Amino acid sequence: MSGLSLGEHPDPQVPEGWATVTVKAASLNHHDLWTLRGVGIQQERLPIILGCDAAGLDEKGNEVVVHAVIGDGADETLDPRRSLLSEIHDGTFAERVVVPRRNLVPKPASISFEQAACMPTAWLTAYKMLFDKAGVEPGSTILVQGAGGGVATALIALGRAGGYRIWATSRSEAKRDRALTLGADAVFETGARLPERVDAVMETVGQATWEHSLKSLRPGGRIVVSGATSGLAPSADLARVFFLQLSVVGSTMGNRDQLERLLRFCEQTGVRPTIDTVLPMTSATDGFALMEEGDVFGKIVFTL
Repeated sequence: MSGLSLGEHPDPQVPEGWATVTVKAASLNHHDLWTLRGVGIQQERLPIILGCDAAGLDEKGNEVVVHAVIGDGADETLDPRRSLLSEIHDGTFAERVVVPRRNLVPKPASISFEQAACMPTAWLTAYKMLFDKAGVEPGSTILVQGAGGGVATALIALGRAGGYRIWATSRSEAKRDRALTLGADAVFETGARLPERVDAVMETVGQATWEHSLKSLRPGGRIVVSGATSGLAPSADLARVFFLQLSVVGSTMGNRDQLERLLRFCEQTGVRPTIDTVLPMTSATDGFALMEEGDVFGKIVFTL
């Protein structure tokens, strides 16, 4: 945490076509922790304001959610030059953040600023994994690896609301119990043999669960991968992949239109993010420490 500091910063410059958002709430992601460790950030970009996600007010006082992906094209997530806030441009852990105006999405009144701040990275990633990349119909069985993280808790809640049968794994009995309260149909210890093979696996853990994910799939099933918090996966077990005709599909974030649909889905279904801890931005160091320790269920949110 030695690279993290709290202080004053000049007001951001606003390029043509960009907008200023007064931040009301911002959420912490593993991306911020990796950046703090020096992963994925160029030395010449430092110092930089961390934070991908925020909800707040635009210049006219409209309640908005900030889409974190900066890029061009019909689907900015496919732009090879895309970036996330806090990689090239200053991020959201500040009183004000400047983003392209097209990156602002109206916040539904029924969703709080704290809840909305959880949507752009973890919840949008889960939404895209489930409803875009998984390729399975409602009623199918989906295994969520690592039940405690922000993406995993979003997958459980969204999957339940979307009509899937959700199974989840965790090393922690407490997190397995909480996964059941979120809507998981069954929970298992990490690596446990399942009662039957599943239609799809949502994989965000990586090395610690990869072998189990492959072995848990039915023939013709699909793994959707959006992260590797425990490290990059070892051998892909290619014999199993081709013999059982498994699919491994990568998924990164989601685009602006998907964020708008996610917010509408949550508004209509009543599904809301699970928030583990809310802290003032001045106590951000405590939030980073909590995430690093790993004893978190849901999202960590900073407020101003």
